[in-house]
Formats: sequence, structure tokens, C-alpha cells
Amino acid sequence: MPDISEERIVEGVRRSVDRSGGEPIPTGRATGGTGPARSRERFLQGDSVGAGVRTSILNSWQRCRTLGLSPDQSDLPYREDFDPDGRIVRAAVPVLDRLQSTFAGSAMNISVADASGTVLLRRFGEASLVRTLPAIQSVPGFVFAEQLAGTNGIGLALAERQLIRVYGAEHFAERSQGSACRALPVRDPLSGRIEGVLCLGYPRSSEDPALDTVIRKAAEAIERRLLEQSSARERALLRAYLDAGAEAAAGLHHTVGVEALALELHPRDRAVLMEKAAELISRAQRVAVDVPLPDGRRVTLVSRPMTSVSGVEGIAIEAVLPGPPPRERLAIPHQVDEPLGFPAEPAVAPVPPLSGAVPAAVVPWHLSLTPPSGQHPPETAPGRPAVAGEGIADIDGVTDDRPDSPPSARGLVMVGEPHVGTYALAARRRLELLSEASVRIGTTLDVRRTARELAETAVPRLADFVTIDLPEAVLRGEESADPRSDLRRAVVHGIRDGCPFSPVGKHIDYGPMTPQMRCLTNGQAVLEPDLQAAAGWLAQDPEHSEQLLSHVHSLIAVPLVARGVVLGVAGFYRAEDPASFGDDDRSLAQELATRAALSIDNARRYTRERTMVLALQRSLLPHGLPDQDAVEVAHRYLPAESDVGGDWYDVIPLSGTRVGLFVGDVVGHGLLSAATMGRVRTAARSFAELDFPPDEVLTHLDNLVGRLDREEPAAEGAGIIGATCLYAIYDPTSQQCTMARAGHPPPALVRPDGTVSFPDLPAGPPLGLGGLPFEAAEIHLPEGSQLVLYTDGLIEDRHRDVDVVLDQLRGVLAHPERGPDETCQAVLDTVAPAHPCDDIALLVARTHALDPGRIATWDLPADPALVSEVRSSATRQLADWGLDEVAFAAELMLSELVTNAIRHGAGPIRVRLLHDRTLICEVSDTSNTAPHLRRAASTDEGGRGLFLVAQLAESWGTRYTPEGKVIWAECGLDGA
Repeated sequence: MPDISEERIVEGVRRSVDRSGGEPIPTGRATGGTGPARSRERFLQGDSVGAGVRTSILNSWQRCRTLGLSPDQSDLPYREDFDPDGRIVRAAVPVLDRLQSTFAGSAMNISVADASGTVLLRRFGEASLVRTLPAIQSVPGFVFAEQLAGTNGIGLALAERQLIRVYGAEHFAERSQGSACRALPVRDPLSGRIEGVLCLGYPRSSEDPALDTVIRKAAEAIERRLLEQSSARERALLRAYLDAGAEAAAGLHHTVGVEALALELHPRDRAVLMEKAAELISRAQRVAVDVPLPDGRRVTLVSRPMTSVSGVEGIAIEAVLPGPPPRERLAIPHQVDEPLGFPAEPAVAPVPPLSGAVPAAVVPWHLSLTPPSGQHPPETAPGRPAVAGEGIADIDGVTDDRPDSPPSARGLVMVGEPHVGTYALAARRRLELLSEASVRIGTTLDVRRTARELAETAVPRLADFVTIDLPEAVLRGEESADPRSDLRRAVVHGIRDGCPFSPVGKHIDYGPMTPQMRCLTNGQAVLEPDLQAAAGWLAQDPEHSEQLLSHVHSLIAVPLVARGVVLGVAGFYRAEDPASFGDDDRSLAQELATRAALSIDNARRYTRERTMVLALQRSLLPHGLPDQDAVEVAHRYLPAESDVGGDWYDVIPLSGTRVGLFVGDVVGHGLLSAATMGRVRTAARSFAELDFPPDEVLTHLDNLVGRLDREEPAAEGAGIIGATCLYAIYDPTSQQCTMARAGHPPPALVRPDGTVSFPDLPAGPPLGLGGLPFEAAEIHLPEGSQLVLYTDGLIEDRHRDVDVVLDQLRGVLAHPERGPDETCQAVLDTVAPAHPCDDIALLVARTHALDPGRIATWDLPADPALVSEVRSSATRQLADWGLDEVAFAAELMLSELVTNAIRHGAGPIRVRLLHDRTLICEVSDTSNTAPHLRRAASTDEGGRGLFLVAQLAESWGTRYTPEGKVIWAECGLDGA
């Protein structure tokens, strides 16, 4: 009896249907010119249909048009060979009788169709409807499959495989537009296959949402009756086994009951035996198998065919515990295929495990794996059939006739029909596949690799071929604006090569009726059990579809959706397995795709973040090399595979033709490290351009990093912000290189003869610790030497020894004939790890020396009378260099600089001219007093010297030396 809530729902629906006045369900065309009727007219005229039509209905209309169906078609195929007493009919009759009683007196048309759309049963709320309705709506046997009848409840429920409502003009055919219906597939609870469709038809004016509940409950009742049919068959098999066992036990004098044995099975051991028993039932073979248990013990399972009194054929699985070796043994066949249908043999069971039958395929039982009298089970190979001579005896009831020999003991484990065992085995395999997928899918943060892991997991246990299409934007780490029009083939994977799928990288354009586009539109997996009948799929590309049909026959298209974002579509194809995909396969594919989509989305988000951080970091690194002649430079930057760090490098032209070389590494990875790197690099460049020596630059950077650590809120509780750095200044006039480092690996020095060394520089603490001094070291670099600066990502790796890597680096660098660019590439190819877990910054500088003929130097005491002599000497030198055009400006600048040094500095004074890309005028003295540029008032007699120098020079400045200071000015040579 239904519960109170169900009774209220049914009564409300019955009253709603009764409001039609008991009139027959109208047929013919819907009128009104609005809603579905208007949309249908526009569709039939070829116009665009707006948002007023549900997606499932519109898809069905489009399939009908693709199939060439006519809306005026009134005839449907009729099958005289339908089974009026089939399994679905027997299960549905009582349920339909109850529905007929519930809707008595109303215009309700109740029907049940089989899985092909053929109506098998009809019931009517009002008996007079039979006389007023056309035969196709009142007589069983007509086929309502969508490809024959167009859009209708039964056909669309089979196509969409879910609850369907079709209202009025949503029907494709003219004849049905005056009615409405609801249809729901009915599935076998064991296999999950669709056995039929339950359909409720009623006048269009009697639409009631409560009918959803009514039809669901009715379908569940039919499915329960289908399960009861299976249970009844299992109980019949169990009764046959028990009856046969009782007869056999009466003639045996040696019996050991299973319950009399000592130990009870552990649940884990029982699960192992149950799984093996289900597998044996699914094989439908007569065989004996020795099963090892996790604790090392063994038990033998024997499968026996049997037939119940009512003719049900099945398999009984017994557990056999052997006694001591008997005199006579019977050989057990190796996996002998004996199809069901031969006469049943009595299944011998000396004492049944439990008295009475149980209403299920599995019988509770207790079993000890220790035979009586302390005998041990035979030692046979695990997982293969037992044969004569291996301790498996008494399989057919033959026992040792010695009085003191205990017989073999056996007990029932499971009884069932082979197809039921197949379902159980398939369900277990699906669970195993899902468990495996959770481990195999998403092992990396690479979008393409994650998609391929999905395909590799599904082949061959679910599908024979898998294709995965992703939008180009997703591959870049972004969200696609229109994933349905931006798809590219990302993965093709299958059991063999040569299947004519579109290749990886090709743009994929799916038509509106293809399963892939339908699943992208509705967000649910779409199942096409038979691609030969998939009109939308065939119409997409007839020539290509015809080629594929020679390889595949069934398809599941699943959208890849995660967190509301559409990431692509996966296609699962079946080729080798003759069975088509079913709803269980669709659910499994949907679950696999959902799990994979989350991993793909994680990889996409990571790719986006990494791309953003990498773009930020690259924007903060030098975009080109400055013009200078001191060194020939090449550089490389290689980001880590997993994340982006804070490695950086820089080349800074300094005064006096010198050049500064930086390489550094900010601690950590990610956006914060990249941003911190930019701040540190900018500060380092500023300190370097102030002409501070290397140790002072590191001191200033140390203070800066410490201040950043104190000011950065994100660093609280996450460790300090730190960095390492190496700074070198090379002077081509003296070929001296001054270097200092702060916790950074020392550079490699390659001399012109190929000798490679790693200068032992004072290490210095990493930046940010504060309070500790930095020391600089000076090294002479002959012209043509190479200075190689790098970050720790090049040499430090948890899988490699640092000393071994340094030896490799020494070997690669021992080729002085290579240029800096060739050296960079050779180092990355040979020394860098294949999958770097940290960033690598590499800077190679080959030194040059400034021609002594381009250097002019004069030493003079602090005497103002010598200023004119310096001007004259400089003019002659500029003439020798061919720089007469800049002589006037150079004379003025030297005159002012020398005069300032004499008046405000301390002797001795040195004047130096350097002819490089520019003309550099330098005046040095032993005073540390810094000059200051100021604007002199109109009444001032002095104070205009540096202002004049600044106007004539391209740049000027001051640098300090251990002996004092140098004031320099550069004059351009463009006009020279």
C-alpha cells in the first residue's frame, strides 16, 4: 500500500487529469501560435529557434530533421513478434493495474514499451478511450523509437536515458500535439540495462508536475519486481543445491560439517573467496581452483553446474577442504568450458553450511582452513585449477575407504546464474578502476599530461580508444570564452595505432547534433550505444564517420567540467568488445571525467599562475644587453618545472669603461619571490651605478633585504625573505676584476689556455641576515678569459652530488675556443638537470682589454699654472686620435675639473683620457670631498664650473677609490 504522501500526490494528479472532463486525449496539431507551437513552426521553416525550447527537445527535433522524418507521418511500424509475456511484462502488469485503478475515470493512457521502443502493454483510466484513439495509441505492438516516430515520450526517454516530459507541440509529429506525456526508462537493478520505458499520456490541459513523482515510484516498483524475479531464480537454485546435498549425505558414512570446523574465517579472507566465487560463476565453467588467502592458507573452490526444478540453470560454488591423500584421485579439468544446458549433476554436500534457503545468491557460512586431525592443506600453485596429484580429492564424492582417514569437507559459498556473477564482477572492476584513477590521474600539474593520464586509465578497462579535446585557452592556463568553438585534439590513445581519429593538435569543429556538442551543451555524458544509428554523429562528417565505423561501434561523450568551468570533452570508444556501452559505463566514464577535470583544472590554474609569475619575472629581468666593450656577454634563464623562483642577472656599464656583472637568487618560489627579485635587482643596479665597490653594494643590499623582511606582512610565520648575490666589477684598462659574494656559489674562471678554476672568494652571509661584513677579492683576468656566473639551481640537485656536478662543469668549460653563447648552451645541455626543481640563471662574460694606445695619462702637482699645459697636452692627444670635433668641449671640461681638484682637493692629481665608445675625461685626487652641482646666482663670481661640465658632457659623476676620488665626464663622439 502506498504511504500517505504518495496517496495525496496520486489523488491530486488524478483530480488534475479528471478536470479534462473525461474527454478523450486530443490528437492533432496544437494551436495558439506561442510557446512550443511557434518555435516548432520556425524550426520547420528553417529559422533560428530562440531560448523558448528545451535543449533535449531541440536536439530531438534536429535529429528528426537529420533523419529526414516528416511531421505529417501518421503510420508507425508494427511488430507482430513482440513477446506478450516477457520479463518486463510480468514485472509491469501488477504496477500498471494499480495505476489504472488509481486513474480510473480519467483520460490517462498508461503504456510500457521494451528497450527498442515497441509498446508491450497499455492501460487506460477510462475504458472508452480505446474506442476513440487511433490504433497506434491504443494497441500494443507499435514502435515509438525516435528514429521512426520522431520526438515523443518513449523514443526520447530511450535516447536521453532519463525522465522525459513532452508537451503539446514539442512532439515532432502532427498527430500527437494535442497531448502531453511523461516517460521514464525502467532498468534491470542487477545489470543497469534499460529493460523498457514506462509512459503516462494525458491531455495537454492536464499537465501536473506531481506526475514526476508518480511515474518515478511506479518505475521503481517495476524494477523491484525485476529484482524479485532474479531473487526467485537464485532461491530456486539454492533449493536445488540443498535438496541434492541432502540426498548425497544420506549415502555417506564419513562426513564433516563445515560448522563443526574449528576456526571462523576473517572478513578479509571471506571477501577474497567471495570475489573468486563471483568470478567462477561469471565464467559458467566447471572447474576447481586453489585460492591462496592473505595469511598464506589455501582453500579450493569448485564450481558445479546445476538446474532447478523450474529449469533455471546456474552455478554452485563449493569450498573443499581435503583430508589425507586417498588411494584414488579424480582429475579436475583445467578451465574446461562446459556450457550450461547439459543434465545437472547432483551437487554433493555432506552437511549443508546452513539449513534452509536464503533469499539471496550468497549464503552465510563458516569455514576453517585447518583440516581435521591436524592435516595441512595441499601446496598448489595459487590461482590455477587444481589437478590430480596435488591434494585435491573427493571432488565428486569419492572418499578414502580407510577407516582412519577423515574425508574431505565442503560447504556452499555462493550460488547464482552466470550473468549475475558477471554483473557483480563488472561492478567490482568498476570500483577498482575508480580507485586506480584516484592514484593515476593528476600526478603532475601539466594539462596535457593529466589529460593523457585519463586516457591511459580508461584504456582498455573501460574503452578501446579515448580522444580528449581541450580549448587552446585551457592549454595556456586560461578559461576559454567559448569552449565549443575553440577545441583542439589534445590526446588520442587506444589499444592500437592506425585508427582514423583526428591527430593531436588539429582544430576540432563539432556539429550541433554530435554527441560531443550535446554533452557540452547540457553538461551531462551522452551515450550512443550504436554509432550506426547515431544520425547526428554520422551527419557531422560522413566520409570520416564511415572510416571510423570500420573500427568503433559505440561511444560515450563526456564533458570535462570543474568548478563550473568547461574544460573540454572526452570521447570513449568501444571497438574490440562486441557489447555496446551501457548506462553503468556512462556513469563510470562521467565519474572518471569528473575526477580528471578537477586535476586538469588544477593544472590549468597552476599553468596560469606560473605563466603570470614567469611573465612578471621575465619583465623584471634585463630585456637586452647594454652597449659596452669591456666584456662579450651571453646569458640564459631556465625556470624550474614546478614553480618560478627569484633568480636574476644583470650587466651594468660603469664609469671608466668598466662593467658590473650581477647574478642573484631570492629565497623561495612564486609571485612573492619574483616581486622581491625585481625590487632587489632594481636596488642593486642603483647601488652599482653609484659606483660603490662590490662589498659596499652587498652591504647596502643586505640592509635593504632585511628591511623588506620586516615590512613584508606575508613573510610573518613563513620564514624570512632572503637572497644570495655575487657582484663583480671588471676594469678593461687594468684587466683587474673585483668580486664579492653573499652566500652565493663562487664563479668559474676559464683562462685563455683552457684552465678552469673556482676562485676561493670570501663567502659572506646571505643577504638579509644583517650585521656581518662582506669582503671583496681582486683577480687579474688576462684578455680572453671567461667569467661564468650562475645560480645554485645549476649545480644543486637532490639527486646529484655537488662535487660531481662541479667536475662536469669544469669539463664543459675547458674549451676556451667557444664563444660565450656556445658556452651557455653547452653548460645547459650537459650540466643542468633534465627536470630542474629550481630556477637557473647563467651569465658568461669573455673579457677584453682596452688598447693602451687609447689611454692617455698625466700626473701633475696641485698647481693652477699647470692647467693650461694639461689643456694643450689633451688637445694634441685628441688630434692624434682624430677627435678634433670634441676637442673644444674636452678642453673646457678638463679645465674646470682640474681647477676644482686643485682648489678643493688634495694632490697629487692625475688626469686620464679614455678613447672608447665615448671620450672619458677623468680627474682624480686624494681627497674624499664630493663635489656638488649648484646653480650660481647672477652676482656670484664662481660656482658655475660643474654646471658647465654637466651641460657639455653626456654624463658625469664621482667614484671613490682607496686613495681618494675620481671625477669623470663623458663626451659623445657622434659628431667626431
